[in-house]
Amino acid sequence: MDLQEAAEAGQEMHPPEHTTMTVEEFLARDIEGYEYVKGELVPMSSPSLGHAKISARITRYLLTYVSENQLGDVFVEAGFKVGERGMKPHVAFISTARLPEDESKGSPIPPDLAVEVVSPTDVQWRVTEKVQAYLDAGTQMVWVVESVMKTVTVYRSTTDIKVFTGADTLTGEDVVLGFSCRVAQLFE
Repeated sequence: MDLQEAAEAGQEMHPPEHTTMTVEEFLARDIEGYEYVKGELVPMSSPSLGHAKISARITRYLLTYVSENQLGDVFVEAGFKVGERGMKPHVAFISTARLPEDESKGSPIPPDLAVEVVSPTDVQWRVTEKVQAYLDAGTQMVWVVESVMKTVTVYRSTTDIKVFTGADTLTGEDVVLGFSCRVAQLFE
């Protein structure tokens, strides 16, 4: 029984890491707990309570602001086509003008803003590789949230990088126009 048959039968099946499929097939299937990199499924680590709490706070602040100002939509761990990868940022934003019409599968375009919350099991080079993939695919801004140092690193390009600490105010710049919150609020 393959993954699609299992889903149709209401059975849960965990996909093998070495699965042959395209990024489009990955996005259509919405395989939970995995990202798609270089033709293979890569398991995502389960978030700790602290990690999940930070992701929820970011989602709450962004979603409230984006909804009130009708700027687009905010997504949590949804699949996005990022170059030839299928990635699931912890939080993402797509502006109204770019929202895909079909919401029954992952997005065929990268988000305008991708937020990655670093977990205790993340390896720095993998986080950097994700940031590079987002930027190469056209994501306008990436926030990397680091809970140990309580910082947010904002990437606009490989040369436009800013680190914000608890005393700083994080903004959406021209991507989520008008959005701001104190960095410390994400970790309180």
